[in-house]
Amino acid sequence: MKIEQIYTGCLAQGAYYIESNGEAAIVDPLRETHPYIEKAKKQGAEIKYIFETHFHADFVSGHLDLANKTGATIVYGPGAKTEYAIHEATDGEEFAVGNVKIKVLHTPGHTPESSTYLLIDEQGQEHAIFSGDTLFIGDVGRPDLAVKSDLSQEDLAGLLFDSLRNKVMPLSDEVIVYPAHGAGSACGKNMSKETSDLLGNQKKTNYALRADMTKEEFVKEVTTGILPPPQYFAKNAMMNKTGVISMDDVLEKGNVALEVDTFEAMANHEGALVLDTRHQSDFVKGFIPNSIFIGIDGSFAPWVGALITDLHQPIVFLAPEGREDEVVTRLSRVGYDNTLGYLKGGIAAWTAAGKEVDTLNSISAEELAAKVKSGPVDILDVRKPGEFEAEQAEGAESLPLDFINDNMDKVDETKDYQVHCAGGYRSVIFSSILKSRGFDNVTNIEGGYAAMKTVGIPVTDFACPSGK
Repeated sequence: MKIEQIYTGCLAQGAYYIESNGEAAIVDPLRETHPYIEKAKKQGAEIKYIFETHFHADFVSGHLDLANKTGATIVYGPGAKTEYAIHEATDGEEFAVGNVKIKVLHTPGHTPESSTYLLIDEQGQEHAIFSGDTLFIGDVGRPDLAVKSDLSQEDLAGLLFDSLRNKVMPLSDEVIVYPAHGAGSACGKNMSKETSDLLGNQKKTNYALRADMTKEEFVKEVTTGILPPPQYFAKNAMMNKTGVISMDDVLEKGNVALEVDTFEAMANHEGALVLDTRHQSDFVKGFIPNSIFIGIDGSFAPWVGALITDLHQPIVFLAPEGREDEVVTRLSRVGYDNTLGYLKGGIAAWTAAGKEVDTLNSISAEELAAKVKSGPVDILDVRKPGEFEAEQAEGAESLPLDFINDNMDKVDETKDYQVHCAGGYRSVIFSSILKSRGFDNVTNIEGGYAAMKTVGIPVTDFACPSGK
């Protein structure tokens, strides 16, 4: 028996490869199928099943492409209704993969169809669970992401309580927990950086598995402090329910080198969004006017999904040389399939053609400190609400990047904003959006809050108000 976790850090997502005696199963695959197909081919195994724990909201799954290319059967839990062929499993149903079995445990709560898959080894022992978004390491799935459900988040939280107590917690402490996500995912509130653990450890340390917790307490704790989901979540969940075009077609259309004039025409006359995926330090020095920065080396796909509201938006892009295919792939992982190509030769080709280039004013934390000493400064903090509430620069205004599209009315065009995040990535995204929408009085703070704290800018630490 072989189990391999295939973890994608930028999405904080774990897919799984399970193999026994020449047969394999994949749990929660990403959209690009070649890693799973190549892995099975290398091992001389046939992919027999594709198990989906639920209708994922934070990424577009690769189950359809994988099934079409391998002949594998797509398995969902009870209640899953799709517009393509699946095997809708019954609670307790078992599937043979070589000499092991995978048993379906219907665990509604995160969504109505959510299921946990219990792996029973060659000796008939319960070995591991693939828990999807039912149980994370240190947390449980948020109960507000169901596709067109008549159930409230409180209703689903109550179902999740019952699922955990009746299906998961009775399992042996030695069972390994393999979740769909880790820290950084918006599918939960307080996930650990660890991506697997023994169930016994989770019973001791996970707040949601406390033995003395009542259902009412559970519902309150699980539903308190949930931020609104990113706008693309519901759209991705529906795509996973209805089906998507082949990833091969997306790559063929999007990984195309465009000459400068063609690129410019697409942006100016065909409504394509210019997405700049280079490093933020390169972007601030010179970029195509009205382009948006979201760097490929950050949490690229989740930020695209949170900020670009139309999944069908035509996109042309700039990328670090050699990473064009990666950009198209990562866009498609969250459902942005209308990528039309990239600028051949990058920003150097653009400037060589005599095209206009814009820049973003950017200053160091030391320069900001000098401004603060000279008089009032409009500091705009674009970190998440929890980060701002924990500690902040004195007098700073909070306007989280996550919710910029809903809060543009709060941006004052008369102010000269000094924009910062934690380290300098999100602030450049935020500033590029403001610039593209006609706000020119924007200055990025290099190094963000981490740098600001080191240069004497007055801060308030609410986690330690005494300063100790």
